[in-house]
Amino acid sequence: MPKHRTAGHDSSADTANTSVVALRGTAVRVGGRTLWSGVDLRIGAGEFTAVLGPNGVGKSTMIKVLLGALPAAAGDVRVLGARPGQANDRIGYLPQRRSFDATLRIRGIDVVRMGLDGDQWGVPLPFPSARRRADRARMDEVIELVGATAYAHRPIGQCSGGEQQRLLIAQALVRRPELLLLDEPLDSLDLPNQSAVAALIGRICHQEGVSVVMVAHDVNPVLHHLDRVVYLAEGGAATGTPGEVITSGTLTRLYGTPVEVLRASDGRLVVVGQPEAPALHIDRHDTPGSNHDAR
Repeated sequence: MPKHRTAGHDSSADTANTSVVALRGTAVRVGGRTLWSGVDLRIGAGEFTAVLGPNGVGKSTMIKVLLGALPAAAGDVRVLGARPGQANDRIGYLPQRRSFDATLRIRGIDVVRMGLDGDQWGVPLPFPSARRRADRARMDEVIELVGATAYAHRPIGQCSGGEQQRLLIAQALVRRPELLLLDEPLDSLDLPNQSAVAALIGRICHQEGVSVVMVAHDVNPVLHHLDRVVYLAEGGAATGTPGEVITSGTLTRLYGTPVEVLRASDGRLVVVGQPEAPALHIDRHDTPGSNHDAR
């Protein structure tokens, strides 16, 4: 028998409260310019979502909106059932990566520890306690989860780019977040490391039940791990599964110009007709001094 809703009951409000992330008719403006608008999105527990689009369309801005660092100009935003910024203690956040100096002596395990107590003043007490034992066990657990046990005690400056990124992901996970926000975590990595880190994030998302929102420039490394996509372009947006969004018809509509999506023999997507499209990999990482040690 169908259930009858009581008068005045807002089912959309229920959906927003049960979703990990819920956006409805959301828009954002920066410096008087609308970066994107009309975004409707629902992300459930343990779902992996990529935010895609060319440079300058506000992909990282969406992360700021979810964290409450930038207010939405229109629409409604709920994160873990609350307004943005009210549940940040249940969110793990990895900002855009900056390379560590090769001479930096702080160890990888100390970088992970900052995810636990980096917001506290002072030096940890030297004597053991139940809290310290639990923290150490959690650090060991999350370092093993990301596959960094072999080099966690190495100075972070001596770790490769892929190793550093794994340790930073461990830092974001150490407090057992329900939502993980990752801003370009594959940037500055070579192709083997991009694939390895993307697979790691996908495994953590689906096995640990952590919802992931990841800003990406190239969809191909993460394509097979994704549940849904947010594609931003020219002030508009499209959301849905990768098969629904990354199509010739959808991208042509977003850009207002003919765009063709092709699938190469190796399964990679190639977008033809729009420069800097995220499905077309442009190797921005082969620069002098960059670290390409595939780990």
